[in-house]
Amino acid sequence: MANPTYADFKTLTTAEEEKAFQNEVLSEGYSGFRRLLDGMTEEIKTAGDADIEGIEQTIAKASRLFPEPVNFSPSWECIWPELHATLAAKKHVLSTISPPERKGEWQVIMDNPQVVQEVVCYPGLEFHDAAYLYAYFRPQLEKSEYIRLQKIQTVIQEVGG
Repeated sequence: MANPTYADFKTLTTAEEEKAFQNEVLSEGYSGFRRLLDGMTEEIKTAGDADIEGIEQTIAKASRLFPEPVNFSPSWECIWPELHATLAAKKHVLSTISPPERKGEWQVIMDNPQVVQEVVCYPGLEFHDAAYLYAYFRPQLEKSEYIRLQKIQTVIQEVGG
């Protein structure tokens, strides 16, 4: 299996297949592991209610096969806890906001009122995009920062010119 992909990872069923995949990724190094992470990130991004448990199992399997992701890149030292935290935050959003309430325009806002810095706002989002951004940023909040996921009910927008 040259250049193993996330799709290949998802089809692994035996210990022998897992070992072969693991060896291929280890021999390829950074780019092979990056493809695996990109696939998991995309799956978290697009996950619906019924997908969460399967993704939890996928992260568990990946962390078992690659217990030291720091060997691929120092920035991945904590990637497994980070992916777990992102998925947990998305699970929280999905369990809190029922499917009928998800239609419409959403936005994510982040701020720290204790420091002089700009408010970050991601407006005009579909629910699943907003849910992912919330889930991605939620575990990274610093002391006194907050994050809001909110549905827009009424909008008045003007464009200069």
